Amino acid sequence: MKLSLKKCHFPYSEPKALGHVVSGLSLGIDKNKVAAVLLKPMPQTKKEMKSFLGFAGYYRQHIKDFAKIAKSLYKLCDQQTVYEMTEERVKAYEELKNSLTNAPFLLMPDWKLPFKLYIDACGEGLGAALHQTQIINDKPVEGPICFISRQIKPTRGRYGAIQMECPYLVWALEKLHYYLDGTVFDVIKDCNSVKSLLNMKTPNRHMLRWQIAIQEYRGNMTIVHKSGNIHKNADGL
Repeated sequence: MKLSLKKCHFPYSEPKALGHVVSGLSLGIDKNKVAAVLLKPMPQTKKEMKSFLGFAGYYRQHIKDFAKIAKSLYKLCDQQTVYEMTEERVKAYEELKNSLTNAPFLLMPDWKLPFKLYIDACGEGLGAALHQTQIINDKPVEGPICFISRQIKPTRGRYGAIQMECPYLVWALEKLHYYLDGTVFDVIKDCNSVKSLLNMKTPNRHMLRWQIAIQEYRGNMTIVHKSGNIHKNADGL
């Protein structure tokens, strides 16, 4: 491997790379990159909206509520949808811009410390937030490692607690497998459905598949119930 000294920069405590600001403790969004996009006028065509959503989606791990916020904008880009920036879509566009502007720095994971996985599923979407408590400036600080989210099919909203919560816990575990495989972590939920699933003696074929997927992590995973009124980390992502 050869390096060009003209392209190397020494020393930098927080270098910028691939649209991010990187330090030994955290990963942030390069505000200069974001500002250049946010200064552009509101998209006037589907092509322009797709370009904006592609840019925003690149930083979705920094954005809480991404799937919920961007839902109406993605729908706008459907081939069958007439392009019209309604009040709802303008609000979503502005909210997504604001989320990019105020996106938090993400902690670099410390593999020696336990993680916390906050997860919640509702009719509007599925959200999960991976957190960790680290010692920063001699004080324990809990911060995000990453956010993940996805939309839920309308029919899912009519399902019971187990059919709502358990498959989406499996989705979150698989999505965050890189972080959670072999590490100790708590799953913070506002529903006891997972415990009910794991205690089932005769699950149907769908529930059996969920049981098997969750069992892979059970040796290092603790299910912690937290009531909905104080379970705010993932709600609505």
